[in-house]
Amino acid sequence: MQIRGKKLEVLIPHSDIQQKVKQLADHIKNDFQGEKILAVGILKGSFMFFADLVRELGEGVYVDFMQVSSYKDGMESSGELTFIKDLSQDISGKNVLIIDDIIDTGYTLKKLVETLKDRNPKSLKTCVLLDKKERRKVEYSPDYIGFEIPDKFVVGYGLDWAEEGRTLKDIYCVLD
Repeated sequence: MQIRGKKLEVLIPHSDIQQKVKQLADHIKNDFQGEKILAVGILKGSFMFFADLVRELGEGVYVDFMQVSSYKDGMESSGELTFIKDLSQDISGKNVLIIDDIIDTGYTLKKLVETLKDRNPKSLKTCVLLDKKERRKVEYSPDYIGFEIPDKFVVGYGLDWAEEGRTLKDIYCVLD
């Protein structure tokens, strides 16, 4: 299989993703002990993971979405967060769970958490499917992590390369 002329190699098969989503949901449900949760999906990359996870979380989960960027016109994070789509509701007094596809440098997730803490949620936790710890440039660790992956460019299961590859069921490394 190829994308944009580059070969792809399966990094995480869909069956492993589904198993991990169930494990994450069980952990989150245990931590929240039946309390209501506002799940906030970070668009666009998290949409498949977000949908699967909130289905596993079940009743008492409400959803909202944000779209943010820290990349401006380049391929490296600027460290500045731009809100493209903000939340559609007040989070004051609510248990908020931010769900994102991947953390690498940590700039985006850390700034997003700092921004949302100012809105006075009851609790604020983060969940990512993929963690590229090798690329971390700021001190931040998500509360829930699916898989730690090597510093490779990945696509599939919502992650894209210039909008390509999002609909692949597995997560693939793009080979040189």
